[in-house]
Parts: sequence; C-alpha cells; structure tokens
Amino acid sequence: MCGIAGWMEKDCRMTERSQTLKAMSETLERRGPDENGTYINGDLALIHRRLAVIDRENGKQPMSARHGDVTYVIVYNGELYNSAALREELRADGYHFRGHSDTEVVLKTYIKYGARCGEKLNGIFAFAVFNTKERSLFLCRDKIGVKPLFYYEYESGLLFGSEIKALLQSGIVKPQVDEQGLNEIFFLGPARTAGCGVFKGVFELQPGECATYHRGRLTRRTYFSIEAREHEDNEQQTIEKTRFLLTDAVQRQLVSDVPLCMLLSGGLDSSVIVKIASLYNREHKLGRPYTYSVEYRDNERFFTKSKFQPNRDADYIKLMVKNANTRHTEVILDNRRLVDALSDSVTARDLPGYVDVDSSLLLFCREIKRDFTVALSGECADELFGGYPWYFNRESLFEDCFPWSRSQQIRRFILRDGVLPRGEEYVRQRYLDTIALAPKLPSDSKENARMREMFFLNFYWFMQCLLERKDRCSMYSGLEVRVPFCDYRIVEYAYNMPWKLKSWGGREKGIVRKAFEDLLPEEIAWRKKSPYPKTHNPVYFDACAARVKMILKKKNALTELLDPAAVEQIIDHPETITEQLDDWFEKYKVEIV
Repeated sequence: MCGIAGWMEKDCRMTERSQTLKAMSETLERRGPDENGTYINGDLALIHRRLAVIDRENGKQPMSARHGDVTYVIVYNGELYNSAALREELRADGYHFRGHSDTEVVLKTYIKYGARCGEKLNGIFAFAVFNTKERSLFLCRDKIGVKPLFYYEYESGLLFGSEIKALLQSGIVKPQVDEQGLNEIFFLGPARTAGCGVFKGVFELQPGECATYHRGRLTRRTYFSIEAREHEDNEQQTIEKTRFLLTDAVQRQLVSDVPLCMLLSGGLDSSVIVKIASLYNREHKLGRPYTYSVEYRDNERFFTKSKFQPNRDADYIKLMVKNANTRHTEVILDNRRLVDALSDSVTARDLPGYVDVDSSLLLFCREIKRDFTVALSGECADELFGGYPWYFNRESLFEDCFPWSRSQQIRRFILRDGVLPRGEEYVRQRYLDTIALAPKLPSDSKENARMREMFFLNFYWFMQCLLERKDRCSMYSGLEVRVPFCDYRIVEYAYNMPWKLKSWGGREKGIVRKAFEDLLPEEIAWRKKSPYPKTHNPVYFDACAARVKMILKKKNALTELLDPAAVEQIIDHPETITEQLDDWFEKYKVEIV
C-alpha cells in the first residue's frame, strides 16, 4: 500500500517545481516509508511513496512500460486480489512481466483494456496512468472505495493525491471552506457526501469511478455500480455461497511477502476471518496465525453495559484465540496517550473525525506496525448484512431520515444563532439523494425495497466513513489493513439477498452466522453485536472536558461559530462532542469563505 500524487498544468515545466513536488511527496511519507520516486515529463509530474508488500525489487514506482510507440507510466496505491489470474490472461495475449508485483499487472491491464481496466480488477486501489503519446492522464478508484483518491481541477491544470494534505502542499489549493463544507463538518461529520472533499474545490473519485484528463478537461465515468437483480438461490444455496465468497475473499487476501496478522475483537466478523485464516495456514503448513486486540487501561473497572455494548470483548477473544490456535497480543492503551493522539488523528484524516475511536485506532495500528506490515480486519459486515439495531426496529426502519442521525438537534444546539441556517435542509437533501440511487425491482416487497435504500444509506455513509477511518489511521503508521468483507462480489450478492435470508433466524447478520456456525464456538457465532471498544475511564473524559474549556477561551474562526454556553452544557457528556474541530481549524489554517 502506498501514497500517490500528481500534477499536470498546461505550459508548465514541472522541473521548476521540484521543491514543491518534494514537499508534496513528504506529506505522504507515512503512507509509504520504504521508498519514494518522482516522474517528470514536461508539464506532468507523478509522485509515489511506497510501502513494500509484494515484490520489493520489481515493484518500484513510478513504473513504466512501452507498448507499440507509446510509453505508459503508473503510480499505484493498493492490492490486487486476482493478480495471478490476470497475469496469466495477459501472458496468453503476449504481454511479458519482469516481476510478480500487482502494479505491473494493473499497468498492463490498462494498456490492454484502456479505460475499461477497472472492470477487470478485484482489489482495493487508486492509481493514475500517464500516456506519453496522447499526453493524457487516467485516474481510477476501486469498486467499493476502500482506497482514497482526491483531486482538484482548476483553469489550467489538475492535481490529485491519496490525501488532501498533498493537494494543499501544492500552494494551488487553499484551505478554504464555504457553507457547503461547513454543513458537511457540522451537520454530517465525520461522514462526508460521496465525492465531497470538504475544502472548496476538492473532490474525490467515488467508488467505482474513473476519470480521464486530456487537453485541459477532466471527464469522469462510473465503471461499476451495484445493480438490482433477482436472488435465484434458495436458502441452502445462499448459505453455501455466502460461506464460499467470504472464504475466497479472505484466502485471496492472505498473500503477502511481508509479515501479516489479523485484528480480533471476539465478535462475529473478525472471528470469521481469523478462523478461515487459521484453517488456511494449517492446510498450507504456514504456522499459527497472529492476532491482535485492543483494550484500555483499567477499562474493566469502569465498563458499564449499554444497549450498544452489552458486554466486554475479553472473554470472547480468549475463546477465539484458543479455537483458532493463534499467537495473540493484547494492546492496552493508556488513556492520557489517547487524549494526546487526538491531534495526530486529525492530521491523519485531514478532517475532523471520530475523536477517541480514531485516536485509539491510530495508537493500536502504531503498535501492530512494530512487528507487522499487513493486517486483515472485519470492517463493513454490519453495513452489508444488516448488523445495526435500526434494521430491526420498525419505527426506525421506515422513518424518512438517516437512521443513525434522526435529529440534528445537538448539532444545531452548539452553534450560534444564525450560523448555517440551511444545515437541516442540507442533511435532508443528502438523504433523499442517497435513497434515490438505490436500484429496485418491481417484485420487491415494501420491506425489501426499504432494505435496498438502507443498504445504500449504510454503503455511502457509515461504510465509507469507517473505510476512511481505517485507511488513514492505519496508513499513518505505514500499516496496510485489508478488509475482506469489501470484496465487490460479496457486496453485489448481499445487496440482492432478500431480507428474510439475510436476517436468518431473525438475527443481525444471520446469514453469516448460519454460514459459519459449524466453524466457530457457539458463543461467538451467535454473540450479540458489540461495537469497536471505547474507553470508559473518567481520566479520558476529564482531560477532554478540560481541553474543551480551554478552546472556548480562544477567539478564532471556530469559536465564532460555536455557542460557548451550549458547549459548556454538554462538556459533561463528551461522547456527544464528535469532532476535533479546534485542531483542524488551527493546523490547517482553515479560512471560511
């Protein structure tokens, strides 16, 4: 996994911008600490920072290949899971390979298929290819949106990068936020509207989207989208196919030339991945798999049950470690370090995020990186297979709004009178735009039609937000995290699965439970969903409250937006303060325009 960036500007000599290009590259160093490279050709520059995972010697980038009278140059961030099959297909057509890196496979897939290449790729990726003859630039993002690709188009040029910070370093992109960006931050954050980069003029290729920049014009195209189809499998076939697709996705993602481990929470999703990996390792005599879990110092003293977190993970983790025979490490996070890392988590994301949930993941990944470069994680099963409570509450299910954010009252409450007067209207329109995307069949029942809408709400909001969090917080430490549930074949199959089958036994993710119940301990296969672990230690909450009080004493662009008295009222409930706004405004010198 890597960091990429690029710049193309009419009538510009990129050699004269070497220092700026170097600075842009340095912003992505954490994503790719192993190697770096820059390619310059007249008015075009491509930047690459490499985290070496496959074929270190032959996978150096930018990578070029000549075909006919054209040279193609690629910068690529990602992992390809059908690399072997594509390589054989291309070899049969006369293409030659100098190594076994997936970068070379992606490049030659583009040479053969052109703008249709994304349709052939199964993986997580973002890449750019420069055609030296046409002097055109092709950009592509993976089907599900696991890897990021931001861009900024202006009158005479185009900038792109894995992270917004690379664009800002160019000096062309300004850290400006208009009313739309503020509505994103205050009324939708930490999620974002698909394609919106919050900063004025910054956009992101959407999942399954590609673009071509030629003669000063960027043309975007959707090459993959989720389609509504009849589900033709019966119950037993659905169980078997769910098991096959998940098993195949995990096994494909166990390929690595560097040490690999798995994240284990003791919940259904991570346990499925760990068990599949354990059986795979045993079959191929690869030794015991490595697993990691996270906990907070003294959490057992302060944990209290809730509707969303009915029990702690510790006992279930021990059960799964024994069942899968893993070599396990528990990372225990200090609560004061958790507070200190809030600032780093903002830098990692370039935007306000999930506060302690971000900073804890960042610290967790930092510890894992000491011994491993690649990890597998269970993200996105809940979004694809109906894992959240609102799927089972009829009132929430059919309420005409985002189910996890039914009211903007608390968000409105902390703002001064008159600030962002159209915020609620903005949220409402984003909701309507999203459900309108969900394709349906005439045969869909009212329930199944609504479940399709819920799928799209979760796919474009909750799921993309979690994928962004996982990418930025892991890559900030140079750790590649793979997410097997995000295989596009699983996404397509889950979308068209009738709710009665998906919720087998009347349970959240019931079909996944049924598909793997014979492989997992019963206590885990049918365990009630538990979210990513949070700290319950008052040390953390007290430190956050003190920090907020200090922020309110400042006079800056942020405090001009906030109602100090209102914020004071919720300081005793820090879980309602969901964004690290102060760090973001100060670090990025955000200007409101």
